[in-house]
Amino acid sequence: MNKFSQSFSDFFRKTDVVLWLLTIAAVVYSLLLISSMQRSGSYNYLRPQLAAVIIGFAAAVVISVADYRFIIKKWYLAMLVGIILAALVFLFGIKVSGTDDTAWIELPGGYTFQPSEFIKICFIITFSKHLSYLTEKKWLHTLPGVLTLGAHALLPMIVIHMQGDDGTVLIFVLMFLMMSFVAGVQLRYFAILGGLLTVGIPVIWNFVMNDEHRNRILALFDLDGNAMNNYGWQQYQGKVSIASGGVGGSGLFRGSRVAYGIVPEQENDFIMTVAGEELGFIGCLLLIVILFGIIIKVMMNAANAGETDGKLLCAGVFASLMTQTIINIGMVLGFFPVIGITLPLFSSGGTSALSTLLCIGLVQSVRGHNMDDMETAKVRRDRQTRVRM
Repeated sequence: MNKFSQSFSDFFRKTDVVLWLLTIAAVVYSLLLISSMQRSGSYNYLRPQLAAVIIGFAAAVVISVADYRFIIKKWYLAMLVGIILAALVFLFGIKVSGTDDTAWIELPGGYTFQPSEFIKICFIITFSKHLSYLTEKKWLHTLPGVLTLGAHALLPMIVIHMQGDDGTVLIFVLMFLMMSFVAGVQLRYFAILGGLLTVGIPVIWNFVMNDEHRNRILALFDLDGNAMNNYGWQQYQGKVSIASGGVGGSGLFRGSRVAYGIVPEQENDFIMTVAGEELGFIGCLLLIVILFGIIIKVMMNAANAGETDGKLLCAGVFASLMTQTIINIGMVLGFFPVIGITLPLFSSGGTSALSTLLCIGLVQSVRGHNMDDMETAKVRRDRQTRVRM
């Protein structure tokens, strides 16, 4: 029993307790919002969400105990898993209600999961290894080395774009940029990429985007209100729901617009509208504080990581969470077009919650083993000091 207590104590001493608490707070808050939202229909969103977070927390603890350096050494397994998941979508992919892509796979019992959420984790692991390898070989500052990074990132982006999930493609872009920057890729390459993207805007607009994409962007600038009847309807109703909550909201489980399901996809991309109507400005502010608290803690763990591999893993998780959070909130408030990006740990969707918790586990692994390294180094220094005396 004493040995178990000591192991338990050591785990929490080395782990980032504040990050765990913020993650638990986000999950509990999410379950409350989803419970309230369920009044609008007969489908039970709470059951799969609860199962996903229980599995996710268990897996996150296991990952946090495992050495992240061992995980990166097995990068080829992550690559294999990513390839298999991508192939399964092309073989068995389906569309689900509220989406215009085929990025989902149906499971027994009518449940679905989105492989691209796990492909993100595979990318973070393999890209961390790629960056570390180029750094070790001193190829990171060479054009051929940078081009291999671009090819590495472009491959999953193309595959996911072919599935129609361009929201996730955008997350990959930001992960690629953030991890490359943290690794030390020279700024001139970012400037070149920015210039190419600027010049390529007409090509992207006319040949990469479809009518759905273009109309969602144009809806943001529709001054005569016509878009409110089609592509702008969801955002308009979302803003009305948030505004109706005022400062304190109508009360949890008491929002009439939530009960009637007036905001499309309020359980998923627009979960913040449930908080806005029923808990008001205070509820929205609490949601934002929790999420940005998690993001800041991930960033701090990246800064404190003793090795490049750890910094890169945390940077990938940071970029993913930051991108999803900012774009989702921007979508709900009408600053960005609706592109199907969930709010981390809050939106209904077991795949999204599970993948986010796995990412938190990776960050905790970096934190815990960084603490181990510091303690080992301290013991070594103390031993050397005693020898000199």
